[in-house]
Amino acid sequence: MSKAERPSRARAGKRAGDAAEERAGDATGERTASSRAGEGGGPARLAVRKTYKLYIGGAFPRSESGRSYAVASSRGDFLANASKASRKDARDAVTAARKAFGGWSGATAYNRGQILYRVAEMLEGRRAQFVAELAETGTKKAGEVVDAAVDRLVWYAGWSDKIAAIAGSANPVAGPYFNLSSPEPTGVVAVVAPDEPLLGLVSVIAPVIVTGNTCVVIASERAPLPSITLAEVLATSDLPGGVVNILTGSVAEIAPWLAAHMDVNALDLTGVADESLAVACEEAAAENLKRVFRPTATDWSADPGTRRLTAFLETKTVWHPTGV
Repeated sequence: MSKAERPSRARAGKRAGDAAEERAGDATGERTASSRAGEGGGPARLAVRKTYKLYIGGAFPRSESGRSYAVASSRGDFLANASKASRKDARDAVTAARKAFGGWSGATAYNRGQILYRVAEMLEGRRAQFVAELAETGTKKAGEVVDAAVDRLVWYAGWSDKIAAIAGSANPVAGPYFNLSSPEPTGVVAVVAPDEPLLGLVSVIAPVIVTGNTCVVIASERAPLPSITLAEVLATSDLPGGVVNILTGSVAEIAPWLAAHMDVNALDLTGVADESLAVACEEAAAENLKRVFRPTATDWSADPGTRRLTAFLETKTVWHPTGV
């Protein structure tokens, strides 16, 4: 069975422990430092609270500005402080993405598919952690959402060595020539991720990188924590540093700057809900003729099709004389 044909998981008894897992996730999210007692009746100990940083060039730096912002659960409870990326952080992320582009675009399509499949494996291995984080954002049926994100990665991995056959062509010409068109990656893609903090995030990153592009992603401003946990998955999945860079913070602050950056080749405005901000980004992108992808409302649970796979591909056409 090919990776593209891997069936969606109807896990044994719908993973009979889904409900229990989500309840456990809630309990994990609500656990405080003072409530954790030591084993064997020992003294209470402080929990090791997770620090959510940026993901740039395969590393996890804090924002150079030193800024952060509070992230709350769907109930309004404080969860964590997330780094608030600055323009300097965005510039560093673009530099890292450009540096990684040559090696990543030059890798075989099959190898890129293997790495994406590895990401899916690692994500599934941390399923309980993602369920807990998604439950805090108010995501219903968080277990099913995590499973869908894993399946989406596998689905795109299967397309890695097939999209050229779909998007390329042999063109009829009047003359003794072969005329062949083949797709090639655009380059560095700036992506504004949707507020669907895992399935939506995976659905905008996977098609960009499986076709050979590198990207700088602005995570959901409302629910950024799963994006950094995903970054930890990417960092341990054989994905070269710089292929995916994830920034947390203000979309209104970072998106226009990325749209105007001369070393960014394309722009995905999926997560921009403000009409005036989207228009401003499109106008800034016109300065160096960036490709701009601005879809309407998306059902992330639906079949994604090949639209996103081809959105950030260029077509190279080669003429070659016959008989030579």
